[in-house]
Amino acid sequence: MKLSKIFASLLCVSVLSVGSVMAETSFTPLNFDESNAVKAPATTTSRTVSGVQAKGTDLLDPAQVTGGTKMQTAITEIDKAQMEVRNNLLNYKAKYAEIDSKYQTTKAERAAMRKQVRQAEKKIKNLDKAKNTIRKNFERKSNI
Repeated sequence: MKLSKIFASLLCVSVLSVGSVMAETSFTPLNFDESNAVKAPATTTSRTVSGVQAKGTDLLDPAQVTGGTKMQTAITEIDKAQMEVRNNLLNYKAKYAEIDSKYQTTKAERAAMRKQVRQAEKKIKNLDKAKNTIRKNFERKSNI
């Protein structure tokens, strides 16, 4: 019974985590034709800062990058889903800890009650033995 509960708990946790694992490993970016991509020439700018010449690159506007805002939106949605799964995981862990503490308490109470039952059974058995011994002694004395 205990093993089946543990197995069921592990199965539940694994089923809940499979979604996030599969999302991380099976995500493939959209393939766009390179002919549709807007290609901007890479330019460098230079400026003098206190006698030292610094070079920088112009970053492309997100609209110019292949996929642009659609890709950013998809990444944002995945981030939101990941946060939701993490929040659910925290809730599941909290519930598991609560149930586990109840289980440990119940287990301890069960062990204590089992010990009391055994002691009571042992007392009854000893009293039965004493009663039988007294009967045997009484029968011997009355037969003499």
